[in-house]
Amino acid sequence: MKKIPIVNKIPELDIALQAAIEAGNAILDIYGKNYETLIKKDDSPITEADLKSNEIIKHVLSKTVHSILSEEDKDDQNRLSQEIIWIVDPLDGTSDFIDKTGEFTVMISLVKNKKPILGVIGWPTENTIFAAQKGSGAFRYLEGDWEKISVSKTSDLKQSRAIGSRHHLSNKEKRFIEKLGFKNFTSIGSSLKVGKISSGEAEAYITTTNKMKEWDSAASYCIISEAGGKMTDIWGNDLSYNNKDVYHQNGIIVTNGLIHNKILEEFKKLN
Repeated sequence: MKKIPIVNKIPELDIALQAAIEAGNAILDIYGKNYETLIKKDDSPITEADLKSNEIIKHVLSKTVHSILSEEDKDDQNRLSQEIIWIVDPLDGTSDFIDKTGEFTVMISLVKNKKPILGVIGWPTENTIFAAQKGSGAFRYLEGDWEKISVSKTSDLKQSRAIGSRHHLSNKEKRFIEKLGFKNFTSIGSSLKVGKISSGEAEAYITTTNKMKEWDSAASYCIISEAGGKMTDIWGNDLSYNNKDVYHQNGIIVTNGLIHNKILEEFKKLN
């Protein structure tokens, strides 16, 4: 794989890329076979692929001294006293993995002082990677090459393309999205929603759920920010990471930045 064209790379970026690639390859191996699916305490599914990916990522990231907050490990909260930690979702979009849509990802982020400073999202079925380092821009690895990516310049809601979850779209969200009058709406799995907005292929993703956790958004936060877009909660507050409570209690809005305030204003009118 070619080196990502970032001049002032922090060493953790190459380590995160290696972890995402190795984990993605292991996930693809399992994807084509028969595998076991279990149900976790919170009723969400987990597969052999989630666990194998987690094991590989932890092994690769152990080259660094940073603690890891992962979806698939018990959180001992020692991380709370640390300035820098890894936040990992070994397989984002387990339902899409099970449904064979191909729309699942590996998410790895490095967080410093409660803000993501590095984000890597691997999309194994398409051999694609989204990556960003704070202050250095956002990039996509596609068809063997790295390219710099940025959000679209669309500032009119009626011309904007919205994307949302295939599995978790509530009626409340559907009504709000219809009210905003987007040009079109597409369903796509996992963190690929933010990848599309970061690449200028869509303008907005809105979820009002309080079920999203820090590992569902940390890598995306860095990538969308570096691509020129914006991610906040549904009231417009910035997100923070490495908190005792890992849930984002007030949903998430991700946009190209130009339509962000318009969506927030409309949401406030409803509430």
